[in-house]
Amino acid sequence: MRFASFLRDNAAWLAAGFLLTFSSSYGQTFFISLFAGELRATFGLSNGQWGGLYTLATTASAIVMVWAGTLTDRYRVRALGQWVLIGLALACVAMAAVPSIFALGLVIFALRFTGQGMTSHIAVVAMARWFSASRGKALAIARLGYTSGEAFLPMIFVGLLAVQPWRVLWVVAAFGALIAIPVLLALLRRERVPSEMSGGDAAAGMGGRHWTRGEVLRHRLFWLAVPLMIGPPAFGTALFFHQVHMVEVKGWDLISYVALFPLFSGVSFIFMLLSGLAVDRFGTARLIPWILLPYVAGFLLLAQAQSLGTAAIALALFGMTNGSMGTVPPAFWAEFFGTRHLGAIKAMVAALMVFGSAIGPGLTGALIDLGFDFPSQMTAIAVYFAVAAGMIGFGVAGARGDISAN
Repeated sequence: MRFASFLRDNAAWLAAGFLLTFSSSYGQTFFISLFAGELRATFGLSNGQWGGLYTLATTASAIVMVWAGTLTDRYRVRALGQWVLIGLALACVAMAAVPSIFALGLVIFALRFTGQGMTSHIAVVAMARWFSASRGKALAIARLGYTSGEAFLPMIFVGLLAVQPWRVLWVVAAFGALIAIPVLLALLRRERVPSEMSGGDAAAGMGGRHWTRGEVLRHRLFWLAVPLMIGPPAFGTALFFHQVHMVEVKGWDLISYVALFPLFSGVSFIFMLLSGLAVDRFGTARLIPWILLPYVAGFLLLAQAQSLGTAAIALALFGMTNGSMGTVPPAFWAEFFGTRHLGAIKAMVAALMVFGSAIGPGLTGALIDLGFDFPSQMTAIAVYFAVAAGMIGFGVAGARGDISAN
């Protein structure tokens, strides 16, 4: 009953977060990679060249995010969100008309910056700032937009690729971004502000303070968290980016493989909600050291998978971490460092995540060109995640006392 009343009382704001994360799909790797075969064929790119181009464009968007992400500390979601969505729609139109490899790099930059970068960033910062005691639930519900896009858009657009040219489908994506604008404006006719929910220091971080971005950069907890923030976008992105290559190596049919995505998204949905509820009850310190472990198991399993049934189990494991990553880390930054400068802090974190999503496809694509197919790389990826889990566990263990003392 309490959860139902939370949904009812905050429906418009939660729906706005959902809408933004869903709209970010058009700039996410899982969507762009659906067209990897067509783009590589059109412009004569190898896996490594395509991955390298994607890495350069995404890295550029990560650099811009460090500055642009701070705009969430200065402008309301209603104002900033509509302009970012217009930019996303224009990027989709540009992809429909892209004439050359150079232009393709610029378009990928625009899609990644407006979609994966700013649209997601606005939603996450809004949920973390607008809600304090219910931050975990709010982040979970908002992130369902991304999960919904991940579940249904690949099947829809792979099906449409069989009957429509790939350029036409990017016009459809542009229309999807545009129609989100009036809906967002209607939902945020009255925008929620932090003062409506909590007192002045209720959302302070360690030591009862609101940390600035510079102070966060000088704290060891930030650097111990960097592998956690980079790893999932790097190798989770690579998992989707090389899906066409992977099914070729495994001998699977692409449409049969993407038909498993609703399972991945369903598990993500469940763990997004469960982790959101757990964040509100237990805090992030107890949870964050464990959220990468399903990725360890998932990559080890998928490396050896011979059937789609085994792949389904691996995708379910990926969904466990994917769902938890949508709620636990965003709440972690607010819980440990406060909310007053959250836009600037999250801009830096978002830039790290975007950078991770840049190096993952490039690194794995280069290794593919050197003769190491993506499944053969997965054991090393699993080891990386085990180390990253240990680092964040060590960092949080040393900082928990500063939180409990608040």
